[in-house]
Amino acid sequence: MDGVNDRVRSGGGTDGSGDTGRALGDFLRARRGRVAPEHVGLTGGRRRRVRGLRREELAQLAGISVDYYVRLEQGRATQPSPEVLDALAGALGLDAAERGHLATLTGARRGPAPRARVSPLLRRILDGMTDLPAFATDHRLDVVAWNDLGSELIGGLTGPDHRDRNNARFLFLDPASRLVHPEWEDRAAEAVGQLRVAAGRYPDDGELAGIVAELGELSAEFRRIWDSGEIVMCAAGRKRLRHPVAGLLTLDFETLHVPAAPGETGLVVHVFSAQEGSPEAAALARLAPAAAAVPARP
Repeated sequence: MDGVNDRVRSGGGTDGSGDTGRALGDFLRARRGRVAPEHVGLTGGRRRRVRGLRREELAQLAGISVDYYVRLEQGRATQPSPEVLDALAGALGLDAAERGHLATLTGARRGPAPRARVSPLLRRILDGMTDLPAFATDHRLDVVAWNDLGSELIGGLTGPDHRDRNNARFLFLDPASRLVHPEWEDRAAEAVGQLRVAAGRYPDDGELAGIVAELGELSAEFRRIWDSGEIVMCAAGRKRLRHPVAGLLTLDFETLHVPAAPGETGLVVHVFSAQEGSPEAAALARLAPAAAAVPARP
């Protein structure tokens, strides 16, 4: 997939999405499993029963006690200092995205998650982008606002028979999602990655935990991706979507963040576009009249 991709690996079963201690331990355990000892100046030594670094080796590299690291990985210590986090991140070779996720897991927001409001201004902006498909999602991946062309492009969000407006449920529980998204695996990995990050940031969000638990129960593919720890989060790039009239479209996309409050996730606006003069631009222009005929949206 083309685009700006932030890969974050972690682990953990879908029944523990709201347990920050477990999530932190799963992330550290999965990440040290990816570090080859010889890559950090350690010899293989005696036969290893696990891949990657041993706990004592990572503790040594980070300059912390083995006991304290064990407590971190077991979820019995969940508030390491910034210095410890920086040392662990350096020892594990974390990139910027992984460091951000590690910080999220150790600074999770307790209490109810913020309710991001679709403001009149955001509604006006979406409506004003008549030539650009766009929609907004919250941290649970609920599609909470869209413009006409956005609904037309990704599948009907309006009317009495609208598709599930939670993007994760749509992807994993509705077979139609595979028709809309030819690179279904990539889209599914993005959805899991966003849910995992949101669960780490808002561990007390019962609605979010319910979505994760529901998908874990009903979809073997969701469980596979969640348990694998492979997460892909895309901020910009290109995506392919299939429309029943316009056919297969390759579109540029960008994500714009609308904070609910300082430091909070808020809403994410997904905007699609096509290069002027391209077949995709012509296809979007043809879709615009059909999009304008859809029922009123919220």
